[in-house]
Amino acid sequence: MYDVVIAGAGPVGLWLARELRLSDIEVVVVESALERSPHSRALTIHPRTLEILAMRDVADDVLDEGAKIPSGHFALLDQRLAFDELDTRFPFTLALPQARTEELLERYALQAGAEIRRGQTVIGLDQDDVGVSVSIEPVGGGRDTVRARYVVGCDGTRSAVRECAGIGFSGTDASIVGYLGDVFLDKPPNGVFSKHGPDGTVMVARLPGGLHRFAGIDPTRQDLNAQTLRFEDFRDSVIRAAGTDFGMRDPNWLSYYRDAARQADTYRLNRVLLAGDAAHMHFPTGGVGMNVGIQDAMNLGWKLAAVVQNRATAELLDSYVSERHHVGLDVLEFSRAQAALMTAFSPAGQALRALLARLIGSNRELAHTLASRLSGLDVAYPPAAGDAHPLVGQRVPDLAIEGGGRDHQRLHQLLHRGWPLIVNNASEPNPTIQELEHLRAILYTGRLDTHGRAQWCDVAAVVVRPDGYIAWATDDRGALSEALDAAAASVYAA
Repeated sequence: MYDVVIAGAGPVGLWLARELRLSDIEVVVVESALERSPHSRALTIHPRTLEILAMRDVADDVLDEGAKIPSGHFALLDQRLAFDELDTRFPFTLALPQARTEELLERYALQAGAEIRRGQTVIGLDQDDVGVSVSIEPVGGGRDTVRARYVVGCDGTRSAVRECAGIGFSGTDASIVGYLGDVFLDKPPNGVFSKHGPDGTVMVARLPGGLHRFAGIDPTRQDLNAQTLRFEDFRDSVIRAAGTDFGMRDPNWLSYYRDAARQADTYRLNRVLLAGDAAHMHFPTGGVGMNVGIQDAMNLGWKLAAVVQNRATAELLDSYVSERHHVGLDVLEFSRAQAALMTAFSPAGQALRALLARLIGSNRELAHTLASRLSGLDVAYPPAAGDAHPLVGQRVPDLAIEGGGRDHQRLHQLLHRGWPLIVNNASEPNPTIQELEHLRAILYTGRLDTHGRAQWCDVAAVVVRPDGYIAWATDDRGALSEALDAAAASVYAA
């Protein structure tokens, strides 16, 4: 019997598997496809996702391979959103095809000891008081049953786990169809190219291997039932929007995307949980889907491990539902707004776009707010207690620490093991880092560099969850020594 079965070997399922293995959870990932798709719908890794990878000491690979883009866009408005003022070590998005991201995440999961079974499709499940029986159909026929304490559906918008569990997927059907294409160009643009006008919208970005990715919307081709995109039609749509085909030839992949927006009615039904596209689907502007899904997995992984190992009650999983369901709602709202603006092809729509671009350009606070949302850095979780410290529920910045030595110079490095972090923010002459085995926590006693952060001026101690959010904080210098165990326990409180 496994502790956890994960359906889906995409980025979300693979990251969740690695997170669970940090706590020695017995996990198997089942995937219906025999091989990873060579085509990449997602190309972008957001700043918050880069922080997540850095918190587990695996960011260097993607940083070495990806291309840094120091700004983002909201609905392809002409006014770009600069990331250089965001409070992060990664003030950029990283362009890296999803296929390569998946390859790296699979390697990390396997190195951590996860089992991955390909060519196995979930066709049913039955849960009881102690576990879940997952029915699987292998390629070639037959039927197998895998038993686990929990099952997590990370198997996409058509999630078999969600459907077998009977969890509703409420929302709206598609009203827009857009096109994707990876082609070779004889006359490529310099850098990222985008254009929006009455005849359509298109964005072009360079891919590895000499390919370029096109993504656009043609108002004259809105057959919502279209399945096969012909190269002639794709090329014509690009010319209409951009005025040129950039010398395109030899298409590698052509596809459609749509704006259906749905969210699972709940992310948890007893021993069945959902994450990523199985929990939410939306217009894919900005590559938000993969990033939000990995962030789902980061929130769920340590909580599910604690429940499986009886370090927390099952009610802790309800906090995953409440925290991430709210984030999913925000993503749907944000993506719907961008979809409306990206299809504003009428004269009135063009005027609206021009006005919004000018407002963003002249309003620094608005531009910063939109950049924070696009980057994933704005997510915070409301504390359960009304009298909680203002920092509780906030993302912890990667503060510099004193005396950490060569391997521990910044706060996020202390989260590599996936354990909670207790910080005694004291002016000690000899800063120390201790592993508290009885609490499965890291204790750092020393001084944080909180320069320029008003909320941190008087902070005496904080407890940071394994996913990098603050579970407890105090300005009382005597509180930590009196309530060390209670402070650490606050991480696992439902």
